[in-house]
Order: sequence, then structure tokens, then C-alpha cells
Amino acid sequence: MIAEATKMSGWDDPKADILRLVYNWLSHNRNRHWLMIVDNADDESVFFKSRAASISDEPEDLPILSDFLPQSPNGSILFTSRNRDVAYKLTGDFDSIIEVNPMSEDDALALLRKKLGSIARQDEATELIHALDSMPLALTQAAAFIKQRKPRMSISKYTEQIRRSDDNRAWLLEKDVGDIRRDSRASNSIMATWHISFEYIRQKWPTAARLLSLMSLFDRQGIPESLLQGRYARRKDDDADLTDVGNNADFDDDIQTLTSFSLVEMSVDGREFEMHRLVQFSTKKWLELKNELELWNETYVTLMDKNYPKGKYENWPTCQMLFPHAEAVLNNKPTEAGALKAWASVLHKAALYAKEMGQYSKARDMGSHALQVREAVLGGEHKDTLSSFNNIGNVLFNQGRYDEAEEMHERALEGRKRVLGVEHQDTINSFNNIGNVLFNQGRYDEAEEMHERVLEGRKRVLGVEHQDTINSFNNIGNVLFNQGRYDEAEEMHKRALEGRKRVLGVEHPDTLQSLNNLGTVLELQGRYNEAEAMHKRALEGKKRVLGVEHPDTLRGLSSLGIVLRRQGRYNEAEAMHKRALEGEKRVLGESHPNTLVSMGNLALTYLAQGHCKDAEALQVQVLEKQKMKLGADHPSTLVTMHDHALTLRDLRRTNDALSLMENCYELKLRVLGDQHPRTLNSRKRLERWRGKDVQPTKQNDS
Repeated sequence: MIAEATKMSGWDDPKADILRLVYNWLSHNRNRHWLMIVDNADDESVFFKSRAASISDEPEDLPILSDFLPQSPNGSILFTSRNRDVAYKLTGDFDSIIEVNPMSEDDALALLRKKLGSIARQDEATELIHALDSMPLALTQAAAFIKQRKPRMSISKYTEQIRRSDDNRAWLLEKDVGDIRRDSRASNSIMATWHISFEYIRQKWPTAARLLSLMSLFDRQGIPESLLQGRYARRKDDDADLTDVGNNADFDDDIQTLTSFSLVEMSVDGREFEMHRLVQFSTKKWLELKNELELWNETYVTLMDKNYPKGKYENWPTCQMLFPHAEAVLNNKPTEAGALKAWASVLHKAALYAKEMGQYSKARDMGSHALQVREAVLGGEHKDTLSSFNNIGNVLFNQGRYDEAEEMHERALEGRKRVLGVEHQDTINSFNNIGNVLFNQGRYDEAEEMHERVLEGRKRVLGVEHQDTINSFNNIGNVLFNQGRYDEAEEMHKRALEGRKRVLGVEHPDTLQSLNNLGTVLELQGRYNEAEAMHKRALEGKKRVLGVEHPDTLRGLSSLGIVLRRQGRYNEAEAMHKRALEGEKRVLGESHPNTLVSMGNLALTYLAQGHCKDAEALQVQVLEKQKMKLGADHPSTLVTMHDHALTLRDLRRTNDALSLMENCYELKLRVLGDQHPRTLNSRKRLERWRGKDVQPTKQNDS
């Protein structure tokens, strides 16, 4: 029957070869136990008659290959397939399908050892396994490549090269090193293997191929259905124009195709998808070969720009969900001007969110790329370009790089005055940002003047109940506090707190910061119980809203630690300051102004506990870094000088302590004025020390 079928068809293709092979094999092995392996059974049309065939010129009685698969109690057939639907049709039972999941790390290590013979360092092998997502063919290919090029190639060098750039990764994955146990006509190259599958899907299910193309531009995990459905179909009258068309049925069919080929996986609820790292990379390379990558880059960045919101508090959940996909935009830069504007817009908005989350390095990187493109495409005076200058200025400010921040804000301010006018909300915001920089530079009188000007402008333009106007009350309160005008500062912070509760809600980060600020004023007024309650409320809220590693949360830990120290609860204070310090070192760096303040607070706690040498060691570090970063006459540096003098006094280094306090007092007179509480405190100390008072310091009162 098989012989007759092959003669009748006149086929000169792989189907006829397979039929003859089956016929000849069965003729000689009918009574023996046997196992047949059908590898790469992906194409349904090879085994079953398709709908297209029923309307083609093929004869109606053309044999179907699945009819000639042997049926015998003496044997078994093992199919391998990327297509789950074909697997079901061939076996007739989902229970008979064995899904091959990614290799475990132990299995992947065992495979590498088998291929390489020995592994000198397991940590290097593990790093390679992670880079290749434990994929057997990729690991086999890597091992063969390493082995062929020893001793000039090693596991660590291969891992380094594959991570160095997309071009390097492509070159390594395209290398076909050969395997004598495989069909000599079959490629061992990862790229070639997948490109065959992609091309097949493209020919048979073009909309599924387009969906895969779009998905390859996203971050590989957590790809939301809402940004896929109806976003990848082409208009019939313009093959190059992608529009929001399509329906649920089309999308479901396309997802089914991609999941059947194990190119995409879906979440339990079917609302999110992910791609294997190497599948995603190979898809992008495939698009590049087809000269379609630029088209999909444009589609992706436009889609993200439309859907990524501004980084306001109410948008944080959406910003967080889409942030990895906004990060992916960095690697998908288009060339067309309109798409470049969208690309820069996505990065600008994502940078705003990253700044709010305390991810300052990411915010600066994204914001810098956005600024560079906006300057080139829109010009230096465009309002969007000026917004980018402003955004980077805010990031630099949060990084403690105040001089650079001032320069950026000055550029934004001058441009906004020319383009938008002095009464525009954005221009007033630039004045406000410069006021914040002046404040953190210790230039309190200039900062007060600037913030008073901003407050009046915001009252006129926005009204007293606007969020920005309320922020001005808070900023003026901060200046008054650092000028030692605690009663006036308390009034301003109470006004800001009540306004933020009304306008923003009790859980908004700005409201929580007002609680913290008011608590700090109460603490300096000696109202420790009230201050402790304020700081605890602020800290718990920040943990919930911002997370335990956010810079504002860490600053809240430090604030609470100060109150505990003031109350004589030194062990609790030490624990708080250590937690704050370790977190700030990780998140902000060892030389950030906030980190240095926490180091100083921990040193004061050591001093209060009588651990004078530990206190001195920290204070020496802080003083050196503050002088370098902020300047020798910055108010924060002067606080540390004062505290260090107290420590030297307790160490019985009387002359050193007196000399340092005299220097500190002279600087405070010049920088803060003779009536500032900190200046008066240093003068009081000097008077006591010159009167030969050698009582040890149990608690700093600076």
C-alpha cells in the first residue's frame, strides 16, 4: 500500500523518503521490539491534510503520512516537537505529552562537565548557565566553542563576550560547531535553529509572527496583554502602517500558536506573557535580517509613550508594572524623528518615576538619554528639552551633587523665562528648585528669599490650596528651621501638613514627609514624646508606601534615632542609625550627604555611650568627606566639627578640642550669624572650656 501510494503521488520530496523508510523498515522488523523517533515534528501539514490542501490542486486521494505511522504492540514512537497542538494530534492524549522544562542548575552543571571534561570554578560555570538560561543546545554549543579554542578561551571569557554586546552574542550563537551524533544536514547553531521556526510561523501564521515581533521588544517578563491585543495587525491598504485593529479571537489564536511552539509562556491568569531570553534575542536578530527591526522599534516606542503615565503618586502602580518595559526602550532606539520624540518621552517619564522611587542612577541615565535626543530633535529651547534639564537637575540634587544641580536648574530657568514667561507654572517650579539647591548648599538667607518669591507666585497663579503652593509652605519651614527659628518653622510645617492631608491624603509621600519635618522641629524644641510619635507615624507610612530601602524611609530611621538618643535610649538609637547607615550606603553611596549625616548621628550615639574612640573614627571620616563634597564652611560640616570637638574633649585632648571649637565658632559666626542657636551653642561651649570645665559630654546639644 505504501509503495503504491508513493508511485501514485510521484512525490520527490521528504514525505516520500519518510514513507519509503517506514515501509522498508517494517518489512524487515515486524516481529522485533522497536522504538521509532520522529524528531522535530513541528509542521502539521507533513502529517495531516490541511484546509488549504482541500482547495488546492492536490489529488483528493493523496496519502496522509499519519495514516502510515506504524501501529504495533511490539513498538513505540517517540515524537519531539515544539508545537503542542501537533503533539496532541499525533498522540491523541495530553497525558501522553511530556513537557521538557528548562534544565535545573545541577543538570546544567552536569551537562557542562560532560562536554568540557572538568570545570575549574563552579561559580563561573553557574554564571554561564544563567547567561544562557540553562538551555541545553546553547550550553552544548558554548562548551564545544570553548573546547575548540582552549587555552585562549575559557568559561569566564565566553560569558564575558556573550554579555558584552548584541553583536558578540549573535556571533557566538550563530557559530555551528557540529555534533557527529546529529543529522549532518541539521544546524547546531542556536540562531539558525530558531530562525527556521520563526520563518515557518511567518509563512503559515503571519499575524502570530507579527505578535512575536512586537513581544520581542518588551522586557522578556511580565508583558501585559493590554499592550499587545490589537497593537500588531497591519491595515489592508498600507502594509507598513500598524494600527489598533484586531479582535479577541485573533489575539487568542496567535497566542495559542506561540505558546504551542513554546516561544511564549503565559501567567496563570493568562494576562501576562514572557519569552525565553535567547528566543527573544534571536527574534530581534531575525527581524534585523528581514529589515523589519526599525519598523517594530517605532511601533514599540510609540506604544510605550501612549501608555506610560507621568510619575505622579496616583500613577505609581502602572509606572511600576511598566517600568521594566520602559527600561527596554533604551535598547530599542529608532531613527525616524517622530519615533525618536516618543522614545525620549518614554525615558523622560520613566526617569521621573525612578527618581520618585529613589533609583537615582537609573533616573539620571534615562533622563540624560532623553535630554540628548530632545536637544538634537527639538532644539535647546523647546519646552520638553527644558523639562529634561529640570528633571536631571532634580536627580543631581537628590544625588547630593548640588553645584551640578544648580547649573542644570539655571539653564532650565533661563530657557523657561524666555519661552514660557516668568509667571508660567514651570518657570515658578524652576525658581523653587533653585531655592532647594541654595538651601542644601547652606545658603539659607538666599534660599528663604527665593522660596518667599515662589510662594507669592504660586498663590497668584495656582491658588493657596494647590499642591505646589502647599509645598512652598513646607520649603519655607525647612529654611526657618535651619535658621534656628523653630517657632516660625513649626507654624509653617503645621500649615503644610494640614494642607497636604486635605489635598493629597494622609498616605501621600509628601504628607508623610511633613510629619517627619514637624517631628524634627518638636525634637529641637525639647518635646521628645510628641516628636517620637510623629517620626514613628511617618516611618511606618513610608515603609508601606515607599518601601524599606527608599532614601526617604532611611532618612526617617535616622530621624527617629536622633529622638531616641535625646531621650537617653542609646541602644535603640544605635540600632536605628546602623540600619539607616547601611541602607544609605547601599542605595545612595558612602559619600552622599545623607549617608554622612547618618554616620555623624551614629558617632554621637557612640559618644553618648562612652565609646569615644569609635565616635572619633567615624567623625574623622565624615569631616574629610563633607569638606570635600560640601565645603569646609557648609553648615553640615560645621555640625560635625562641633561634635568632633566634643569627642576630643572627652578623650582628654583638651588643646585639640579647644582649637577645633574656636575654629568652628568663627565659621558659624560668618556663615550662620551670631544669634543662630548653633552659633550660641558653640560660644557656650567655649566659655565653659576656657573656664577649665572638663565634664565629659554625655549627650550632644548641638
